[in-house]
Amino acid sequence: MKAVAVFPATRDVKLIDRPEPRITSPSAVRLRMLEVGVCGTDREITAFQYGTPPSGEDHLVIGHESLGEVSDVGAAVTRLRRGDLVVTMVRRPCPHATCKACRAGRQDFCYTGDFSERGIKAEHGFLTEWVVDDERYMHRVPAELREVAVLVEPLTIAEKALEQVREVQQRLPWARSAGPSARNGNGRQAVVLGAGPVGLLGAMTLVAAGFATTVYSRSSVPHDKQALVGLFGARYIATETRTMAQLAAELGNIDLVYEASGASKVAFDLMEVLGTNGVFVFTGVPGRKAPIELDADLIMRNLVLSNQVVLGTVNAGSNAYEAAIRDLGEFMKRWPEAVRRLITGRFPITGYRDLLLRKSVGIKSVFTIG
Repeated sequence: MKAVAVFPATRDVKLIDRPEPRITSPSAVRLRMLEVGVCGTDREITAFQYGTPPSGEDHLVIGHESLGEVSDVGAAVTRLRRGDLVVTMVRRPCPHATCKACRAGRQDFCYTGDFSERGIKAEHGFLTEWVVDDERYMHRVPAELREVAVLVEPLTIAEKALEQVREVQQRLPWARSAGPSARNGNGRQAVVLGAGPVGLLGAMTLVAAGFATTVYSRSSVPHDKQALVGLFGARYIATETRTMAQLAAELGNIDLVYEASGASKVAFDLMEVLGTNGVFVFTGVPGRKAPIELDADLIMRNLVLSNQVVLGTVNAGSNAYEAAIRDLGEFMKRWPEAVRRLITGRFPITGYRDLLLRKSVGIKSVFTIG
C-alpha cells in the first residue's frame, strides 16, 4: 500500500510502499482510509523540526487528522461494524503504572511524556491506504457528516479547551450557583487569535456555546475569512485595523482568549488586555524563533489583581472526540456553508509534495485516499 513518510536521518519525504496491516488481536479494527487533513504539525514534521519514527524504523508515516471506513473487525469488537465511518484518536498512553492520567484513559494529560502519537511520535500515522488500530481509540461518525468528518480531530482542540474553561470558571461563586446555565457563554466576550482551521473551528464552538465571539487575525480585510466568520455569527477584526488596546476598548471586558496562531509575540501582547476574571487558553505551539520582549510586570500584575487564569491544552481525550462529532453535526445544521468552506481543497496522495513542502494555500487542505 502507498504511504507518505518522513526519513529524519536523511531528511527525505517520500511516497513509499508498505505492507498492508492485518488484524492480529480480537479488539482490532481494519480501516480503509478515506481522507487525511493537513495541518501545521504535518508541515513542521516534514520540515524536520520534530517527528519520531517507531522504535527500530528509519521512517515515520505522517498524518493524524483522519477519516476511515471500517473494513474488517476482530472477534471482540462490539461498537463498530463494516461500513462504519470512524475518526481515530491520535495519542496512545504511556506504559508507566504510576501515570494516573494514562491509566485512567486520559493520556492527553500524561505525566511522564512517554506517550506515543500516531503520525507524530513513535507511531505511524494515517496518511496511507490501510490502518489497523484498537477499537477503543475509534469514534463512529454519522454517515451524514461524511463530507466534513475529517474536521473532527482539529475540532477536538476547541472542545477540550472549552471543557477546561468551564471547569476553571466554576471557581466563581455566581457560576457555581447558576448550575447548568453556567456552561454557556451567556454573551460574554471571547476573542479568537488566528483564523486558521483551529481558530475558525474554535470560534464556531464559542459562538455555539453563547459567547460573543471576535476573530482577531492578521489577514487584511476585505477577505474571504471575514465573510466566512460572518456566516456563523462571529465578528472578524484584522490586526492592522485595531491595536490590542483599541480592541479591548471596543469589546469591553474580554472574558476569554482562545489562542490558535502559534505567534508568541502577538499572544502575549493580547494577554496584556485580558479582562477581569478572564481565561487565556494557549493551543498554538510556536516554532523556534528569536526571544521576544514582553511587559512581564504588567502581565504578572494583571494575573494577580484581576484573578486571571492562563492554561495550555494539547491533544484530546475520548470525551472531546464525542463532543466534536456532536457539535460538528450541530454546526452543519446551523451553518452548513461555513463548515464546508473550511475545506478549501482536496488532493490525491500523489500530490504530497505540493501540500506538505510548499506554502500553505487556503484554510484546510485534505488528502483524498479512498
